[in-house]
Amino acid sequence: MDDMVGKGIEVSIILELLFYCSATFVSTAIPLAVLLSSLMTFGTLGERYEIIAMKAAGISIKKLIFSLSFFVFLIACGSFWFSDNIAPKSYLKFRTLLSNIMDQKPALSIEEGVFYDGFENFVIRVGKKDRNNVDIYDVLIFEKKQYQGNNTFTYAKRGKMELTSDKAYLLFYLYNGFFWDENPNAAGGSNTLTRSVFSEQYNRFDLSSFKFEKTEHDFYAKAHQALSNKELEKNMDTVKKNIKNTENDIIDAFLNTSQFYKRILNMEENVRISRDSSYKTYKELSRKEKANVLERVQILKDDFNNTRAVKNEYKTHLGMSLGQYKIEWYRKYAMAVSCILFFFIGAPLGSIIRKGGIGVPLVITVVFFSSYFMFSVFGEKIAKGGAIPVWLGMWMSTMVLLPIGVFLTYQASVDSALLSSEEIHKKIQQFNLKKLFAKKNENPAAHT
Repeated sequence: MDDMVGKGIEVSIILELLFYCSATFVSTAIPLAVLLSSLMTFGTLGERYEIIAMKAAGISIKKLIFSLSFFVFLIACGSFWFSDNIAPKSYLKFRTLLSNIMDQKPALSIEEGVFYDGFENFVIRVGKKDRNNVDIYDVLIFEKKQYQGNNTFTYAKRGKMELTSDKAYLLFYLYNGFFWDENPNAAGGSNTLTRSVFSEQYNRFDLSSFKFEKTEHDFYAKAHQALSNKELEKNMDTVKKNIKNTENDIIDAFLNTSQFYKRILNMEENVRISRDSSYKTYKELSRKEKANVLERVQILKDDFNNTRAVKNEYKTHLGMSLGQYKIEWYRKYAMAVSCILFFFIGAPLGSIIRKGGIGVPLVITVVFFSSYFMFSVFGEKIAKGGAIPVWLGMWMSTMVLLPIGVFLTYQASVDSALLSSEEIHKKIQQFNLKKLFAKKNENPAAHT
């Protein structure tokens, strides 16, 4: 919001930005919607005893759930298609439009008694403005020159400030003022002062830099959120090849250095100290020449260590990029599968608790979805750190909630009343604290 306030952005641009931003959350919103709708639907059917009527007609809850699972499967496929085709384009447009808004200059706003520096090379101060925002008084205009400071300015007692019809220029009509210009770079080493008095003066300022313009940035085009799965797979192959080439470069550098070490350590091998010198064995070298050889060995060792450090750092960067691509690739499949998972949690749980409406289902939805989101973030974080494989981190939340979905589906299929609201209410009534304390306070002698 700080990047948009005060820049005169049109409402249509802000709505477009919110539209692209909201499109990136569709793949996350669909599983949440499936969970809430299945809870509300089956909870309402159970609350109105319509599930009992279906069972009396020969339609089991198991058949009812699995018949709707085909429709949920289509929703999951649609969610994956959207996250693989529409969401990356929406993310690219969102980031590009947001970047354009951030680069936009603040809107033209000249206030009373405030030095306004929105124009290039000019600073304007208006002492007072009428309510019509046209008549102005006590006007001061500084012209900024490079390395010279504010040595040129114009002052007027009154004037008018107007915009052209196409809002391309800001016009200043100044009356009863003077112009002051000091030139410290005049020939002869002395400053030149120019001062003139005017009864009327005209100034025009270009407003083209204040217009909002949409530009296409390629900076976000290669971001992992802006790529489809095919593009992610292509980039992953490229990164893997670069990692392999980097490892080969380290090996080549090591072998090249080892070859020189081998020649030096082999005393019978001929060594050439310089272009002018002849080949000699290490034993035939003088003390100074041996020192030169050892210095060359030390330089080669330092060069190899530097090369290895640079290559390892680059390899680490490539590994992080590869991890980001893998995370985004698995995320699209995980969010699609979560639609089916949440259906097999919401539908049987709704038929068991038999509570419709928005209250109880909303609370249960928040609990399950928050747990799923928490495990997703936890798995993604530790996968980025390299503690576990990427696939395990991205499927961790699904693995945690899958047994719950299987358990609830089994309980609903066998007509279990373990989690029903009536059963829970009955257990609470049976757990009577007054009777519990009364038994403890009974007198054993009186009882006998």
